[in-house]
Amino acid sequence: MNTDKNLVDSEQILDENLSFEELLDKFYIKSHITEGSIIKVTVISLQKDYVIVDTGFKCEGLISLKEFPSANGEMTVAIGDTIEALIEEREHESGWMILSKDKADKVKIWDEIELANQQEALVSGTIVGKVKGGLQVEIGVRAFLPGSQIDLRPVKDLDSLVGMKYDFRIIKFNKKRGNIVLSRRLVLENERALKRKFTLEQLEAGTVLEGLVKNLTDYGAFIDLGGVDGLLHVTDMSWGRVQKPSDMFQCGDIIKVKVLKYDKESERVSLGLKQIQKDPWNDVPNEFAVGDTVQGKVVSLTDYGIFIELQPGVEGLIHVSEMSWNKRIRHPSKIVNIGQMVSAVILDIDTSTKRISLGMKQAQPNPWLYLEERYPIGTVIRGRIRNITEFGIFIHIEEGVDGLVHISDLSWTHKVKHPSEVFQKGDEVEAVVLHIDPENRRFSLGIKQMYEDPWNKIVNTYPKGSKVEGVVKKITDFGSFIEIEPGIDGLLHISEFSKKRIKSPKDVLKIGDRINVQIIDIDPKIRRMGLSIKALESSEDVLSD
Repeated sequence: MNTDKNLVDSEQILDENLSFEELLDKFYIKSHITEGSIIKVTVISLQKDYVIVDTGFKCEGLISLKEFPSANGEMTVAIGDTIEALIEEREHESGWMILSKDKADKVKIWDEIELANQQEALVSGTIVGKVKGGLQVEIGVRAFLPGSQIDLRPVKDLDSLVGMKYDFRIIKFNKKRGNIVLSRRLVLENERALKRKFTLEQLEAGTVLEGLVKNLTDYGAFIDLGGVDGLLHVTDMSWGRVQKPSDMFQCGDIIKVKVLKYDKESERVSLGLKQIQKDPWNDVPNEFAVGDTVQGKVVSLTDYGIFIELQPGVEGLIHVSEMSWNKRIRHPSKIVNIGQMVSAVILDIDTSTKRISLGMKQAQPNPWLYLEERYPIGTVIRGRIRNITEFGIFIHIEEGVDGLVHISDLSWTHKVKHPSEVFQKGDEVEAVVLHIDPENRRFSLGIKQMYEDPWNKIVNTYPKGSKVEGVVKKITDFGSFIEIEPGIDGLLHISEFSKKRIKSPKDVLKIGDRINVQIIDIDPKIRRMGLSIKALESSEDVLSD
């Protein structure tokens, strides 16, 4: 069929009134130059709407001027330029050959892309927009970049990539359908593999490398050393205190780090930043001494004290017990804040453990050293009750100083089970100073010492053998306690109830009974008095005889 067609074309050519040379040229064109072919042409003229080119045959060609966009008003084509063009119509009715430079460029681009696909070569392109499922890339023609192939990790903000130029790998190519699918991930994976191989060859404890801050966590930063990630722990970032890694770095920062440890089997890499810097503790013995008064910034608060920074990388601890001479501090936050500057005295330096003990109260006069001068023993003070415990009451004396009245010093005669039976918080009371211990910060007071001990005169008031009247206050299995006067009790033992045998004191007495008894024993030192009904009865019998 092709032969017949050529014969027909030849007959049509011979019928035309042309020279032999023109007929031969037309026959060649019809036989060998087909529409869609790409030929080289030379620009011979620039017209208003067209560029006229020499096709190399006896006919000239036309290319639309629109295919030569101008830059700054100047044409990008000139007479004499040789370009490639695609034949759209080899013989237009006007007698011209209609050509297209754009279509030739596209065919050429598709050929180059096809070759790159076959050779698994990289293609360069610019991301021009976001489409469903990914991005659109201009590589000479439009190609699709799926979201999963954009980067090694998911990219949240695709719009930020528009306008960026990258290299890509072709993972799907269909010229007939005009379908091209790209991958940047494969390019990055390949680059990472090459970097990783190079990095692993250099990894060794002690090596200093440059890396990219890849990710930040609460406990450290992951550094990309070039295909291999290493952990820079927060404790190895600085000789000073680092609250959180984000205070020092941002993702994307380039930093130098030292390899502290490399495990080839697990490929775990531990990094350090402070290790390539001078340890400030090396100068501590020359700059600080025990007894020095120093200034520092509060950098941390704990239940047991505060840490203050004396200089970058050197901190000292002020224990809660060393913060005040007279205040009972429940938590350091009650008196200091983070960032506050405080004065302290160096109590101890241990360079081996890198610890400095400080005292804040030592920078102030110790008020306890002067209490004995202001409150000599025997001084009567007046104050309000600040606290009541089972063992006594605390009376406020002055700022930061409370005195304790022990339960045993509340009354000479009253047996107090709990101080709250007698006092309430806020009551104003008087007490006498018994003892002051500045070292242990103890201030002892007494309330009963404000009065004379009634037992000192009890022997004269109630000599042994005296007959007295009392009230039954308490009954036990072994006897009954009889109150002789307020606060003075004596024991009437069951054996002293009667000459007759008594099974139980309750069979004879009840609380509130008023009875006569005889004092048979008395000891003021141990505050004990023995009573007897039986002795009283015997003495009465003697008198009656």
